[in-house]
Amino acid sequence: MTGATAKSGYLASAEKDPYKYQPGFGNSFTSESWSSPEPKPSSEDQIRLVQRGLLVGRSLRRALRTSKLGCTVFSHPSLMPGSPWLVSDFTNANPHIHINPTQVAWAPRELPADHEKIDFIDGLKTLGGTGSTLLREGIASHTYAANLSMERKAFVNSDGDILIFPDTGRLHTQTEMGNEIHYLVVIPGGIKFKVSLPDGPSRGFVQEVYGTQFVLPEQGPLGTSSLANVRDFEHPVASFDVDQSNWEIVYKLGGKLFTCKQDHTPFDVVAWTGNYAPYKYAMEKFILVRNANKDHTDPSTFRVLTAKSRLPSQPLLEIGVIVPHWDVGDSYRGPDFHRNTAPELSGVIYTPKDKPWREGAVPGGLNYYSGFVPHGSPAEEYKIGVETPKDPIRMFEDSYLFIVEPAYNLLLTDWL
Repeated sequence: MTGATAKSGYLASAEKDPYKYQPGFGNSFTSESWSSPEPKPSSEDQIRLVQRGLLVGRSLRRALRTSKLGCTVFSHPSLMPGSPWLVSDFTNANPHIHINPTQVAWAPRELPADHEKIDFIDGLKTLGGTGSTLLREGIASHTYAANLSMERKAFVNSDGDILIFPDTGRLHTQTEMGNEIHYLVVIPGGIKFKVSLPDGPSRGFVQEVYGTQFVLPEQGPLGTSSLANVRDFEHPVASFDVDQSNWEIVYKLGGKLFTCKQDHTPFDVVAWTGNYAPYKYAMEKFILVRNANKDHTDPSTFRVLTAKSRLPSQPLLEIGVIVPHWDVGDSYRGPDFHRNTAPELSGVIYTPKDKPWREGAVPGGLNYYSGFVPHGSPAEEYKIGVETPKDPIRMFEDSYLFIVEPAYNLLLTDWL
């Protein structure tokens, strides 16, 4: 990135983060938050009550948890009114999904009007997916649009892991492990979290995977310092609240939403240990490996994360990002027009208003191509590309995009 853009646009807002993090993908962490002058409780104790109502336990997910009298008081879980646009079954049993054989493009979702009060959960809508959460294999692609921070309300996705890309405003996610402010975050299934909006109304993309987890792709001959490096993934530091007011917990299970009440905050973990924890990633740290002297290296070199399937020969899904980079000359097959074996869902996270990476490109815009469907630049750009000498050029300056490549064609929902 050039010096002129190093602190502009996306990067300028990405730097505003008051929290500390623990670096490293897949590490086994130990983090404690303790402000009392009294001796720390021993994490070797199994379960016992200590002063100030602290419940002490030992777990890979949790070490210590505050709790009123060491118990959690729930009302009977009840089924929430279902959103017709939140879908998790992409089998023949669902009549509200369909295949699309060609290119599809969507304008950015409108943000909620000022008089509406829509939080992250209420703002979720499903674009499409494959498989089924009940079968524990598949994916679902969602978008969200929200203008309300979650207050005394937490969300648990029991169906799988989710990855969130905001394109309008950063998100502040508070989980049982601590706090993160981000433009890309992964929250494993079963972890309670709430979403706040530090920059005002927000919109973005959510990728969900069932029955598997995101891992780093194999780098092979690319070496040890390419793509997304282990050290650039950041996990939260333990931080706890003391709050004995009433909270609502919303669970997504089998694609349905259930709600229950409890008499204290779920964010009362004073320490945790293990590697089952949320993490964030700064896209500007990605090392994009593009064409060196010939050809256009296709899209595996954009990968940040991979979700493996039951088949060793193909992943369930791959997540990639496009960041500012150089494109060299002498390429006999440029990216101007091509087709892939895998489907492709891409979206704009950030691009300057005065100089977008492509005419008409705006944050929140989405494109989808089924597998083997030709796609690429508009006709006028293609004409320029084939008639202009291919000198090295700077591409996607101050622009950031994401790419999702599932193994199977997405079944799109009626919402579209």
